[in-house]
Amino acid sequence: MRSPPICWPETLHQRCFWLFAALALLIVSVPFLEGTATGRIALHFASLLVLIAGAAAISRSAGAVIITALLALPTAVFVFLSLAYGQTQLLVLSQGFGAAFYVAVTRYLLSYTLQRDVMTIDKLYGAAAAFLLLGVVWSYLYAILLAFYPGALVINGSPVDALPPSSALYFSFAVLTAVGMSDILPMHPVARMLCSLEMITGVLFIAVLIARLAGTYPPRESKLR
Repeated sequence: MRSPPICWPETLHQRCFWLFAALALLIVSVPFLEGTATGRIALHFASLLVLIAGAAAISRSAGAVIITALLALPTAVFVFLSLAYGQTQLLVLSQGFGAAFYVAVTRYLLSYTLQRDVMTIDKLYGAAAAFLLLGVVWSYLYAILLAFYPGALVINGSPVDALPPSSALYFSFAVLTAVGMSDILPMHPVARMLCSLEMITGVLFIAVLIARLAGTYPPRESKLR
């Protein structure tokens, strides 16, 4: 007699859930891993899991797979080359390709989430993952900014040439959510421009998502006709 199939929770079958979970795990683990060489290697492997989860989440079209693969491959290659040779230029290249990869994934996630059909739990996870991706993208942009403009950001009044990943994420999400709670301040005009764009993006994201959720349910009058 055949055993009955195992019924996994519906959430585990959602590709956007795995991307959201990978991003949340990465963000939570950063401050615990960035302090040691072994931890930083583990952190890069966690980033690789996010790349894989992001590619899987948008694998609904061949074009999306090709574009993300072309961006994810150099992201992974340059980060491991930077680990092998210890050159910061290679890490900056990896961050550039990584930011482009996350922008592409965010674009496809929003296209999927904002479709005019039934709002599913997978789409909600996709929207949440897209919001986290925006914070990660700008943390990469701030790291790249400091590579070209050292001292563009200051911590407690002291200019810095680089930000630890945890500080970059903290500053990015503080700006994205427009809470204004950060001891890191932009001093260079380019840094202020990036902060302005991130704040605008965060506000527009919430506004568009609320409008999408509101449009899911028709007005009561239309139901009665």
